Amino acid sequence: MPLGLGLWSARQSMRALVLNQSISSAAQRLVLRPDYPTPEPARGESLVRVRVAGICGTDLEMLRGYMGFSGVPGHEFVGEVVSAQNPDLAGRRVVGEINAACGQCAWCNAGMGRHCPNRTVLGILGRDGAFAEYLCLPDRNLIPISSRIPDEVAVFTEPLAAALEIFEQTRVADSDRVAILGDGRLGAMVAIAFRSRGIDPVIGGHHQDKLSRLRELGLTAYPESALAPAYDMVVDCTGSASGLARAIELTRPRGKLVLKTTAADSAGINLAAVVINEIEVIGSRCGRLAPALEALERGLVNPAPLICGVFGLEDGAAAFARAADPSVFKILLKAN
Repeated sequence: MPLGLGLWSARQSMRALVLNQSISSAAQRLVLRPDYPTPEPARGESLVRVRVAGICGTDLEMLRGYMGFSGVPGHEFVGEVVSAQNPDLAGRRVVGEINAACGQCAWCNAGMGRHCPNRTVLGILGRDGAFAEYLCLPDRNLIPISSRIPDEVAVFTEPLAAALEIFEQTRVADSDRVAILGDGRLGAMVAIAFRSRGIDPVIGGHHQDKLSRLRELGLTAYPESALAPAYDMVVDCTGSASGLARAIELTRPRGKLVLKTTAADSAGINLAAVVINEIEVIGSRCGRLAPALEALERGLVNPAPLICGVFGLEDGAAAFARAADPSVFKILLKAN
């Protein structure tokens, strides 16, 4: 029998921001539902009460049609387990790995559950997400948080893990010249992750106000047009075809190009320079949460200054509009 605050039933309802891709107008696709069914945990899952969630670039792209997802979006969250089959999780404050793998296929058996072809992805693919009062995830996806990490910092665990994934995928030397294209929330997080590893990257962007704020955080940031080849590594956080083309241009021969963004629009681009300059291209997505939590707990990373506003679920439309403002870094939603 699940432990916690009792048994939950799908007949109960909760407040949730619901995305409906069948609506043609992007401005009307996301609505607050006060009577959305509370999710029921499957075997091996816990019910989590969402304390705070973050709006990221992927959420904004989904509003434009990325992944064709309908349901509750949101995957960056801090929550409290209210119903658990694992007694070690009951009542704990947690963050969660967003990919819920099947645990049985060849990819899962090889330790690559994040690429499981049968997986669901929190708020992105086949599983309602964090822009609601409650969500469900497998127990193996949930990681308890130290009391030393406040909610407003812990909510950055998933995006920080994605940024640190670069160091899991490839070697970055202390002497490498690194450029990050994109001065938004993702570019800022990647830059902060590099700084935590003792590497000072250059951020190139188009928004003077953001570049100024990044410099106030101790980061090196310039207008993108001021950057000149050739960098040992370029991390593209722009999510645009023009940004990718510029990233290729800035990467030295036999350098590394890391693609870090997902977008609704496809990119038509000439890849001849990648072949001619023998550039190593690395696609980079989610990362392990444990290294990110350790960095946050040790104070190696403090992303809290990136927060530009906190909204309630009832103000979800306004929160998304604010998050889409080019001058804004991170917007948070408080569900309870």
